Amino acid sequence: MSRNALNYCVKCRGLIHRDPLTCGAACGRVSHAKCSGLSEQQLQIIQITPNINWQCDFCLRQLFSVKLELCLKQHEKRLEILERGLATSKCGKVNESCKEPVLCPFLPSSITMKAVFITAAFALFTVGLLVVLATTTNIFSKSLSKNPWRVLSVAEWGGRKPKSELTKLVLPVHRVIISHTAAEGCETRDVCESRVQIVQNFHMDGWNWDHIGYNFLVGGDGLVYEGRGWDVQGAHTKGYNTDSIGISFIGTFVKIRPSDAQLYACQKLLEEGVRLKKLAPDYKLYGHRQLSATESPGDVLYRIIQTWPHWTNKKPT
Repeated sequence: MSRNALNYCVKCRGLIHRDPLTCGAACGRVSHAKCSGLSEQQLQIIQITPNINWQCDFCLRQLFSVKLELCLKQHEKRLEILERGLATSKCGKVNESCKEPVLCPFLPSSITMKAVFITAAFALFTVGLLVVLATTTNIFSKSLSKNPWRVLSVAEWGGRKPKSELTKLVLPVHRVIISHTAAEGCETRDVCESRVQIVQNFHMDGWNWDHIGYNFLVGGDGLVYEGRGWDVQGAHTKGYNTDSIGISFIGTFVKIRPSDAQLYACQKLLEEGVRLKKLAPDYKLYGHRQLSATESPGDVLYRIIQTWPHWTNKKPT
């Protein structure tokens, strides 16, 4: 290009008065130094280093297109090799000199094929194992969070000791009587503990009983709170305490349904009583109202326990 020719910046199209920045790809395009996008330090390096130069956007796009086209061709070649290998994997009469495709240039082709199949099988096995493990863990964790039932001793829920020695039951017991406390319910352990302590104080201080009247209480948190326990006669249903276990649901269930955790905990407690030989295998289950003039255990809870296996409408003799 003539020294006297007018140079216009390829980016801003403005006239370049002196020291144009010329594209190193020899396309003839020039640019202002300020329009090149280079810092002053980078411009100094270009000026003093022979093998480093600036290239315009047009040349850079062309270079990228060439490289992209080359990559696509190489990818198509690999696909062609793989398709050819799949077509000839089973040697027949069409090609008597059948050879396995070389998938890896560093390994014999037979070893390569085996490695591919082994890797794929291992990957599938790993994925399947992870799915099974995740499913099992999820179900187990949900089961634990949904049904965290266990029996808390009197000491654990902060109860008082009996005033005197209590009368022992003759085991196994043949009756279970379900009632409700006819007070506020609870959904957390702290609140349930407070409710049980209130019941115990009322029984021991208000009625001057030796201990809380129920053998067990079941909270809306899914925990069972020990009262007099399996071995001691309760004070829950007059005339029927000598051969029965009294279980009271914390709350009032005239219109409200007990929580699923509360129902589950009571059922597990009954199963545990049979397992421990505290309850006879053929024990009979009653609602408190069947044996005493009361609304207990509430209409809703009473309808539920009538569906349980051991419930009976025959009054004991």
